[in-house]
Amino acid sequence: MSRIGKQPVTIPAGVKINVKGSLVQVEGPKGKLEFTAHPNMKLEIDEATKALKVTRPDDERQNRSLHGLTRSLVKNMVEGVTKGYEKRLKIEGIGYQAAMDKDKKTVILTVGYANRIAKTPPAGVTVELPDPTTIVVKGADKQKVGQFAAEVRATRKPEPYKGKGIRYEHEQVRRKEGKSFSSGG
Repeated sequence: MSRIGKQPVTIPAGVKINVKGSLVQVEGPKGKLEFTAHPNMKLEIDEATKALKVTRPDDERQNRSLHGLTRSLVKNMVEGVTKGYEKRLKIEGIGYQAAMDKDKKTVILTVGYANRIAKTPPAGVTVELPDPTTIVVKGADKQKVGQFAAEVRATRKPEPYKGKGIRYEHEQVRRKEGKSFSSGG
């Protein structure tokens, strides 16, 4: 048995889970998410223990891998509608900064290119700028939050010589030593 797949997903108070065949709908205080599970995976809600259990038909390789994946995706959905997800990005470099558009939806990045780069977050994802060098991406869907944060970071990845660019808050950037000018032959 899959160690992760056989653990039930506890349903906290204030969260509604609806299972129709392989469609799972999770609704909570932070939003509403839905996910279509693989048809081989069986999802059932145990009302007595307030938990959702994922089962697989056999020990075939694909079903074993889908078992833990399905359980993890449902758990992430439940956590997303209760607590939400957040990624923090830091901008480093002289003159590098972020600003919000007039409509407060689009992030405008000034990161050393000739033009400013505008990034619009997908539906369900919000962006906050506590200061011009910090970007906070928030939302209920873990995948959308991570994807948008990765797209923002990809506009100017941190370079190894001076460390300039956009990085995650606690990301360690491997630094390299620059050219050394020696007076020898």
